[in-house]
Amino acid sequence: MTLLILLLGLAAGVLVGLLGIGGGTLLVPALVYFLRMDQHVAQGTSLFVLLAPIGLGALREYWKQELVDLRAGILCAVGMLVGAYAGSLIAVPMGTKHLKGLFGCFLILSAALLWRKAEARSAGAGAVEGELRG
Repeated sequence: MTLLILLLGLAAGVLVGLLGIGGGTLLVPALVYFLRMDQHVAQGTSLFVLLAPIGLGALREYWKQELVDLRAGILCAVGMLVGAYAGSLIAVPMGTKHLKGLFGCFLILSAALLWRKAEARSAGAGAVEGELRG
């Protein structure tokens, strides 16, 4: 069990550094399905896990390359602090079934939006490619 948890953390860390994702899209579903955690516990655990590692690890590399907008980051962090607190006030009393459904809808919507954007870019790239050949 300890090894599985360490591997989940490693996978989440790689995806955070690589794609900027990890907690909601990888760690929460993994904790629910592989470790059989309740949705509430998985979300709370994910929030705990993400406190320090993301802020310290990946940020260091982006900062060295001057790829951080400090003003936007601070303002967004303040918004997230307030928003996360407000969201927790809604999520904690919510039934597990409803919370899982809401979480699933979020993942489906995210996937659909990313797919749509990728398709639009592919169509646009194909049109430009055709113009260059013609």
